[in-house]
Amino acid sequence: MHTCAHFVRRFLAYFRGKAYFCNVKTTTQDAMPQLKTRQLLVDVARRLFAKQGLEGTTMNDIAEASGKGRRTLYTYFKNKDEIYSAVIDGELMRISTTFLAVARKQLPPLEKLVELIFAHLSLIKEAVERNGNLRAEFFRNIWQVERVRKKYDKKEHDIIAKTLEEGVQAGVFDIDDLMLYTDIIQACAKGLEVPYIFGRLGIGMNIELTRPIVTKILKRALGMQELSTLNPKL
Repeated sequence: MHTCAHFVRRFLAYFRGKAYFCNVKTTTQDAMPQLKTRQLLVDVARRLFAKQGLEGTTMNDIAEASGKGRRTLYTYFKNKDEIYSAVIDGELMRISTTFLAVARKQLPPLEKLVELIFAHLSLIKEAVERNGNLRAEFFRNIWQVERVRKKYDKKEHDIIAKTLEEGVQAGVFDIDDLMLYTDIIQACAKGLEVPYIFGRLGIGMNIELTRPIVTKILKRALGMQELSTLNPKL
């Protein structure tokens, strides 16, 4: 009798343990499909927005095209504005990832700064162009884009500041206020986005022609004009 009771206790303990580990495993595994479903909905929405425009796309269109249905769509997004913000966030994340890769390159501070400015403009242009009919919406709802963009702007601001700091420490940049210079350079890059996207910046000129001019402007702005007379290699 004692042996039988002991066996039952061990039997139940074994299955309780199995159930516990199954629950832990299930919880981890459940998170992955949720992330995949959300990303699928965002990808489908982006393609529909690019093809039909924001106004021409309904939540029903997204639900049908994703094959997930309205109930699933509304589980992840309350309305079309929310999924539109997620689409913008996805595009900005792609830009930020590439921008960070440029920042990690082992380049002299001035060369890296020029590289960052052209990467910024090229990536924004690529994102806008790849989204077809959604392009006009980016410019119409610029404040919504800016709201989503804040956290990525902060990352970009930090990268520019770090590059300037590297130049100061190397003795090649002569600037008075690091944060003010960072603000100005970032604001200039953002201000050039629209003319760059529409080909109105240096009309008839390609990157190979504009890069030396941008480099020259930055040299003067960063106090390198005087330094270069002492060291022609700068």
